Amino acid sequence: MAVIHNAELRPSKTEAIAAWLPAQPWSGVGTGSEVTVDGRFRFDDPDGEVGVETYLVHVGDGPVLHVPLTYRGAPLDGASAFLITEMEHSVLGRRWVYDAVGDPVYADVLRRAIATGGHEAPLVAAVASDAPPPVNGTAVGSGSAPASPTVDAVRPVTVGALTTIGDLTVLRVVGTPLPAGGTLTATWQGSTPTVLAVLTV
Repeated sequence: MAVIHNAELRPSKTEAIAAWLPAQPWSGVGTGSEVTVDGRFRFDDPDGEVGVETYLVHVGDGPVLHVPLTYRGAPLDGASAFLITEMEHSVLGRRWVYDAVGDPVYADVLRRAIATGGHEAPLVAAVASDAPPPVNGTAVGSGSAPASPTVDAVRPVTVGALTTIGDLTVLRVVGTPLPAGGTLTATWQGSTPTVLAVLTV
């Protein structure tokens, strides 16, 4: 499960995404653009140390963009090129926010979800008396394997609107053709089921 805190974030996640997207050649987003969130969902880190959250966003009448993030309590060695921002979380303190394709925890949980038919993590409020967090998106893998090999290192390569991480291909811009393989299919408000990542084995 993903434990959700009622917290203040500086910058907010949407502010961080909006500031980062213009530097990504695949985004087509200009500086100062306002980001609209279409949906989001989380995965579980088996070790409970890293937050893994996927955002689906758009700017103006542009396409939906797939922005997976990881949140860490300390910098990830060797991943400075994927750092989106440092964030102050009113409950958890300082957090380092990464473009998840550069984080092996994301590749590991994504691969496992696709290979085993896993799905997004259920959301639970950190304080029992708080209202349950709203569900803003779902995701499910197509596979049925009993397990998936652990991913502990990544070398992502982005070409156009696709990022390849070993045998994973992650969609950046919804509507871009993907290779064949096992799939992670997501649904959010107003969407049809959409493949966001492929496992080619």
